Amino acid sequence: MLNFPLSVREKSIVCTGFMGAGKTTVGKLLARRLYRDFIDIDEEIEKAFGLPIPEIFKTYGENVFRNKERELIKAFGSQPLLVISVGGGAFLQEENRRNCLANCTVLYFDISWDSWKERIHVLTETRPLLKDKTLQEMEQLFRERQSIYAANHSHFQVDDFEAMEAAEYLADSLKLSWDIHAPQA
Repeated sequence: MLNFPLSVREKSIVCTGFMGAGKTTVGKLLARRLYRDFIDIDEEIEKAFGLPIPEIFKTYGENVFRNKERELIKAFGSQPLLVISVGGGAFLQEENRRNCLANCTVLYFDISWDSWKERIHVLTETRPLLKDKTLQEMEQLFRERQSIYAANHSHFQVDDFEAMEAAEYLADSLKLSWDIHAPQA
């Protein structure tokens, strides 16, 4: 079997950014708009362990979680035509960044601190890394993670977009980019 590199249009799309930036919500809508399957790496990890993420962290620890995350990102990232949402900490691992940047189109969902703070009430129960943290500690984590998201193919500021509007904008932008990069006859 011959192995040809994927065209830009065929590469899977990886949605990255801080937790709560809308990667999963917008990613699902984007996948539907582009006629692709959607994969949420956190959901796949939960399926693999048969436990919610907070329980995985409590029972097995963050290292076991990160190892499974890396395994799944590598497996799904090498497949064509997916939209993949990765957890906010996935790009802390150099191997995940390198694999995604080499094999996929990486979209960074950027959210300002002020906009993110408005979402805290819906995030703290399901995000183990936010449990028992003060607002100041959360902001420190938020700021520390910004540099890891700088490794991307496209940066998208989500603050002023509703989910459907964001998905439509991203789909249109990607299609335009694909047309620009299409081989000319």
